[in-house]
Amino acid sequence: MPQNDTHSHQNGETTVTTPLHPPLLTLHLQAMTSTTSTSTDPLPSDDGAAAVRAVNKRFEGLLTVRTKAIKGKGAWYWAHLEPILVPHPDTGLPKSVKLKCSLCDSLFSASNPSRTASEHLKRGTCSNFSSGLRPGSVPSPLPISSITPGSNRKRGSPQMGATSPSSYQNHSLALVESSRFDMGYTPMQNSNNNSNSNNNNNNNIMLLQHHGQSQQHLMLSGGKDDLCALAMFEDSVKKLKSPKTSPGPALNKDQVNSALDLLFDWFYETCGSVSLSSLEHRKFQAFLGQVGLPANLRREVSGGRLDARFGEAKAESEARIRDAMFFQLASDGWKSGGLFNFNSCCGGGESLVKFVVNLPNGSSVFQKAVFTGGVENSKYAEEVLWEMVTAVTGSVVHRCVGIVADKFKAKALRNLEAQHHWMVNTSCQLQGLVSLIKDFNRELPLFRSVIENCLKVANFMNSESQVRSLFLKCRVQEMDCGGLIRVPSPKCDPLKNFQLVFPMLEDILSCARVIQMVVMEDGFKVMCMEDTLVREVAGMVQNEGFWNELEAVYSLVKLVRGMVHDVEAERPLMGRCLPLWEELRSKVKEWCGKFNIVEGPVEKIVEKRFRKNYHPAWAAAFILDPLYLIKDASGKYLPPYKCLTREQEKDVDKLLTRLASREEAHVVLMELMKWRSDGLDPLYAQAVQMKQRDPVTGKMKVANPLSSRLVWETCLSEFKSLGKIAVRLIFQHATSCGFKSNWSFMRKFSANKQSRVALERAQKMIYIAAHAKLERRDFSSEEEKDAELFAMSGSEDGMLAEVYADAPLV
Repeated sequence: MPQNDTHSHQNGETTVTTPLHPPLLTLHLQAMTSTTSTSTDPLPSDDGAAAVRAVNKRFEGLLTVRTKAIKGKGAWYWAHLEPILVPHPDTGLPKSVKLKCSLCDSLFSASNPSRTASEHLKRGTCSNFSSGLRPGSVPSPLPISSITPGSNRKRGSPQMGATSPSSYQNHSLALVESSRFDMGYTPMQNSNNNSNSNNNNNNNIMLLQHHGQSQQHLMLSGGKDDLCALAMFEDSVKKLKSPKTSPGPALNKDQVNSALDLLFDWFYETCGSVSLSSLEHRKFQAFLGQVGLPANLRREVSGGRLDARFGEAKAESEARIRDAMFFQLASDGWKSGGLFNFNSCCGGGESLVKFVVNLPNGSSVFQKAVFTGGVENSKYAEEVLWEMVTAVTGSVVHRCVGIVADKFKAKALRNLEAQHHWMVNTSCQLQGLVSLIKDFNRELPLFRSVIENCLKVANFMNSESQVRSLFLKCRVQEMDCGGLIRVPSPKCDPLKNFQLVFPMLEDILSCARVIQMVVMEDGFKVMCMEDTLVREVAGMVQNEGFWNELEAVYSLVKLVRGMVHDVEAERPLMGRCLPLWEELRSKVKEWCGKFNIVEGPVEKIVEKRFRKNYHPAWAAAFILDPLYLIKDASGKYLPPYKCLTREQEKDVDKLLTRLASREEAHVVLMELMKWRSDGLDPLYAQAVQMKQRDPVTGKMKVANPLSSRLVWETCLSEFKSLGKIAVRLIFQHATSCGFKSNWSFMRKFSANKQSRVALERAQKMIYIAAHAKLERRDFSSEEEKDAELFAMSGSEDGMLAEVYADAPLV
C-alpha cells in the first residue's frame, strides 16, 4: 500500500483513501453469514408439539418436491440439494429444516431453494460444482465499464465477476460510485448469503481500486450515452484477451448423417411449429458448429432429404393400405372451428380437410390434406370425397366400405351411400355431442336467461371504473390472481356462439365469492343508493336463484363436454354409438333431478339431436359386435335385441339386406335369426369382453379390441354371408377426428397455397408429420401439450407454497 494511504475505522468498516486524488471507484464488500454455518433457524418461543409438527410438515413437503424433481418433474437443482432436519441440542426434537449440498456438505436455510441454488451452484461458490477458473486460464482484467452502474448494461454483471474467486474470498461486490462521477444513479447492492466460512470476520471492508494516475480524472465527453459504447469496447478487449472457445469434437461422416437424419425428422414431424427461417438463427447455427454439424441446412431441409423422407412415409402407408382387404375413409375439417375452440371467430373461413384411412387392424394411415378454399357446399364435398375414394382404391372401389365425416351427413354422405349400396356413411359422434350443446343454448330458455344475466354482471364489473377497481382488489386478495371477467366480442351473437360465452360463465362461477365481496364493500353500497343499475346487479348476485341457474347450466355443459373429451380420447367404434347416447340420456336425467329442472323439454332436445345423428348401422353394429352380447338365464351370450326399439330392429334387417348382394340377401337374414337365437360360445364371449385397467387413465378397457372382428373370421366361420358383413361393419370408427393439427400447421398450408413448389413442399411436410402422429397414436395437439408442461412447471411452486403456508416467519 502506498505511504500516502491512510486508514479510518468506523463501525467495523475499514476505509482506505488516497489524499492526493479523489477515488475513482470504491468497492464495498459486505461479508455475509457463512454458507457452511450450522446455525439453525429459530423456532417460535413455544417449543411444543405445534412447532415440531410445522417443522415436520416443511420437511415432508420439501422431500415431496425433491422426489418429483428427481423423476423429471421439477427444478434441476434438487439433484444437488437435500432437505434435512436439524435437531435441538437439548431435547433432540426437530428444530428447523436445512438444505444440504450433496457436493460439498454445506448447509443453507430452506427458505428459498431457488435462490440458494442460484447463488451457491450457478455462481461458482460450490467448489465441486463449477467454481473458479480452469487451470491455465488468464484472469480477466477489471472491466473498464465498472465505473457505470449495472442497470445500464444487462450483460455487465457476469463479466464483473470474472476475477478469480480466491483472490476476493468469494465475497459479493457492490459498486459504490465516486462523487466525481455523480450522474444521478444509485449504487448497486447485492446481498449474498454464500460466503466462505473462513471469512466470517471480514465484515464491511472498503477497498479502493486504482487505474493509474492518468485515469483518475477520466471524463466521458459524450456523457452517459458513451457508456454503451464503452461496454462494447470492453467486450472487444475481452474477446482478444480470452482464448477462443474450442470447437466441438470432430464427427465422422456416418455420425454427421445420423445426427442430421434425427434433426430433420424432428423438424418435419413438428410441421410448422419450428419455422424454416429458424434454422438460420445465429444461436442455432452456433449450436450446430459447437456439436460438429454443418450450419447451412435451409436448402437441404427442403430438398433431397424432404423428398426421401416423404417417399419413405408414402411407400409405408400405401403398403399397409394394400395389405388390408377393406377400409373406412375418415374426413375431418369440414366444420370450421369447434365448440371449445376459443380462437375461432364469427363467420366462415378456409378449411384444411384431412383424410385418414382407418384399417381393420385398428391402425390409421394419413392419406391427404385438401385445402377447400372456403367452398363448403354439399355437391363439392361429395365430389371431393368420391375422388379421394378412387384415389385410394383405384378401380376396386368396393374396398372402401364406408365414410365418416364431420359434416354433410344429410346430403353428400347419403347421396354416396345411395349410389354405392355396399357403403355405410355416418356423421362424426364428436360433432353430434358438440351440436347438442348448441341445441341447448338455442332451445332451452334456462340458457338464454343465464347468459343474459351473466352478460349484465360481467359488463358491469368490467366497465364501471370504481367497481372494476374493487373487483380486481378483491380477486387478488381471494384468488391470488388478477384479471377481469372474459366476455364475448360485441361483434358476435352470444346466443348463437356458445363457445364464446362459456369462458364468461366459468369466470363468474369461479369468482362467485369475489363478486359477493365486491357487493359488500362500503363504496359499492354508496353506489347502490345513487344508481338503479347498481342496485339491480347487487340484487341479482345476492339472489341464490341466480347462482343455482348458473351452476345448472355450467354443470350440463360440463357433463356433455366430459363425454366429448372421452369420445375424443377413446375414438369409439360404431357399435358404441347406441350405448353412448343411452349413457347420455341417463346423465341428463340425473342432472334434471339434481337441479329441479323439468325433464320433458330437455329430453326432447336430446332425442331430436339423436335422430339427426342416428344411422341404422349403429343398431346393426351393436347387434353384431360380440363385445355387447348379454348373458341370459340359460348361460348363453345373445345379441342385445332387448335394448333396441321396434324401428331399430327393422333398421338392422333393412341395412343387412342392402349391404348383401341380391343372391345372399335371404341367406343373411336366415343367419341373423340363428345368431339371435344361438349367440356366441360363452368361453369366446367372455374372452372378447375381458377388460383390464388402463395404466394411464385408470379406466377399465377391453383387453383386445380386435377380438370382436377376429371371432367372426375364426370361431363364427359358419356364418359365411353374415360374417362378411359383420367384419366390414363393426371395425368402422364412429368419429372422424384422427389427430389434431396445430395452428402453425394450418398457417403453413395457407401461406404456401399460391406457389406450386411451395404447396408441394408444405403438403409433403404435412404428410410426414401426420404419418408420424398416427404411427405413435398421438391424437393431441401441441397447444395441449404446452399447456400441460406449463401446468407442470408451476406445480413445484404450488407445492412449496403449501409447504411454507404454516411455517414460522422467523
